[in-house]
Amino acid sequence: MKGSYLHWALSDFSGYIAADELYDGPFCVLSIVDNRTFKRLLYQVLDHDPDHQDITAFFHRFRMVLRLRGLALRGVTTDASPLYPEPLRAVFGEVPHQICEFHILKELTQVILRAVAKVRKKLAARMPTLKRGRPSTPEAKRAARRRGRLQQKIADLFEHRHFFVKHDLTPAERRKLLSITRGLPQLRTLRDIMEEVYHLFDRRCRSDTALFKLAKLRGRVRRFKMVGKVLSKLQSPNLEKALTFLDDKLLPSTSNAVERGNRRHRKMQKTVYRVRTQEHIHNRIALDMLRDSQKDGRLTTVKTLHYARAG
Repeated sequence: MKGSYLHWALSDFSGYIAADELYDGPFCVLSIVDNRTFKRLLYQVLDHDPDHQDITAFFHRFRMVLRLRGLALRGVTTDASPLYPEPLRAVFGEVPHQICEFHILKELTQVILRAVAKVRKKLAARMPTLKRGRPSTPEAKRAARRRGRLQQKIADLFEHRHFFVKHDLTPAERRKLLSITRGLPQLRTLRDIMEEVYHLFDRRCRSDTALFKLAKLRGRVRRFKMVGKVLSKLQSPNLEKALTFLDDKLLPSTSNAVERGNRRHRKMQKTVYRVRTQEHIHNRIALDMLRDSQKDGRLTTVKTLHYARAG
């Protein structure tokens, strides 16, 4: 694995990597993957939760691998974990560090959906109580109609809650959003703020422009006291680091390259349940990497067999 595999994996090294950790019971798998070719470059299975010393030693191993082959690192993408910034500065210096855009947007969308859920709870608390049986007096009939309208609005807010976090809305969806938020201006403000957040990650602008837009957005959020506390995530410095990719067209904005390897590991564990010891986890990942290095030969064999069967 250290010889032939690394020769294959680093033969077309892009210079951009994604790093992540995968927790599996008492063990933790550290991984470094080429963020453009999706090849796993290095991994380590720990029997404890990692700290800064473990991450620093892991990055030192990777830097030695690059130095032996005369390669240079151009950018690193990680999630918002506090494990990586200090070791990266200590080992690689001022290499651009990108926080995964997906993780940042995931946190913001969860906050938006929780805010919508709070509004639904407030509407439910305003429902008038009705006596048993059909309403007979005018006051009871008005209360019944009001209760029905509130129930319908709560149901619409729940059914179409994805409208508040969806990236692009069709004209029909925008009309529906205006209908279900009638009388709830704070929800329309949440949708407008979410659209401005999506505009921050537009590749057509530079990071300076995006940071200027972010500063204006933060000032706008502070003016809306009804949503200011809800969107405190906009004040996180990780949001600024998530805009690093705008100054480098080749720097990936997400860490999907390493995340897909983690997802494949989880899927493998569902079918091979005994993979729970440190040795077995190490061997299964090594086998997975070996299978990746042989995929070109397998594809050639499959194509040859298809051509032969087709005559």
